Amino acid sequence: MSDPVSPFRLVVDASTAGQRADRALADAIGTVSRSRVKALIEGGSFSVNGKTVCEPAETLRDGMELLLTFPEPLPARPIAEQIPLNILYEDDDLIVLDKQAGLVTHPAPGNETGTLVNALLGHCGEGFEGIGGEKRPGIVHRLDKDTSGLMVVAKTAMVHNALSEAFAARDIDRAYLALAWGLLPLEGEFDGNIGRDKRDRKRMAVVGNGGKVALTRFKLIEPYQAAVSLIECRLATGRTHQIRVHLSNAGHPLLGDPVYLRRIPAAARSLSQDAKDAALDFPRQALHATRLGFIHPRTKKQLSFETAPPEDFQTLKKRLIG
Repeated sequence: MSDPVSPFRLVVDASTAGQRADRALADAIGTVSRSRVKALIEGGSFSVNGKTVCEPAETLRDGMELLLTFPEPLPARPIAEQIPLNILYEDDDLIVLDKQAGLVTHPAPGNETGTLVNALLGHCGEGFEGIGGEKRPGIVHRLDKDTSGLMVVAKTAMVHNALSEAFAARDIDRAYLALAWGLLPLEGEFDGNIGRDKRDRKRMAVVGNGGKVALTRFKLIEPYQAAVSLIECRLATGRTHQIRVHLSNAGHPLLGDPVYLRRIPAAARSLSQDAKDAALDFPRQALHATRLGFIHPRTKKQLSFETAPPEDFQTLKKRLIG
C-alpha cells in the first residue's frame, strides 16, 4: 500500500456518519492501511472543518469536512550533504563527534535532509552507505535533536555490530550533564519502566504496566539559588528520552524541555529575575552528552572522550549564578 500523492478530502455523509475517523478514511482511500491512517492522525496530519484533530477514534458526523495530509515520500536512500561536523577522532573503523544541538540524527518524516546521516555521507563518501542499514548508515546510538554531545559512528560492518553489542550490554561509559528544576539530593537514582504515553503518543512516560525497564543514576554537581540543579546522569539502560522522562516524573524536569516541561515550576520563584528569565526562555532541553568511553572493536584499546556543554548551556549556567 502507498500514500496518495496529494491530500485526501472527504465530506461525511450518511454512509460514513457514526464511524471512527481512521476506519472511514482508510476505507474511502482504499490504498492506505488503517494503521497508517491512524499514525498520520496521531501525528497531526488530520483536520476536521479546518481544525487539527489527533484522535483516530473521532466519531464522524454528517457534513464534516475531513482532510488527511500525506508527507512527501522519502528518498530511497539518504543523500550526501556537506554539513560541518565537530569530529574529535576518526580512523578507518569509526568516528567520534560532538553533535551540535538542533541536528537530527537520521532522516525521518519532517526531517528528510540536513541530518547527521546526510552529513556523514558527505564526509565519508559512497563506501559509507549500507553500514548498519540504508536508512541509518553507521548509526549505533542516537541523541535527540536538541541534545548536544558525544556520539560514536561506525564506518565498517564489523565495528557497527561490535559497538551495537557493547551498547546493548551496557559496556559503554556514558555520562550526561543536565540542568533540572528544583534541588536534587547529592546522589541517587530513578527507576521505573518507560513506555509510550497513552495520552500523547509523541511523549514517553513512566508506566505501571508494560514498558521497558529503565534506571538512571545521578549525582549533584552544583545547585543554583536552590531552584536549579546541575547534575551528572549515568544510564544503566538506554530508553527513548530516558533522562528527560525520569527527571520529569520525579518532579524535576529539564530546563527548556519542550515535551516534558508543561508549566512554570514552583522552583522558579526562588530565582532572581535575570536567572528566571534565562531559565524559562532556554529554547531546548538543557542536556549534554559529556563523556563517552569504549573499547575499540579492532584495536582493543580503551578510548575515552569528554566535552564541555555548548555556549548556550554555559551562558545559562552563568546567568543562574545570579
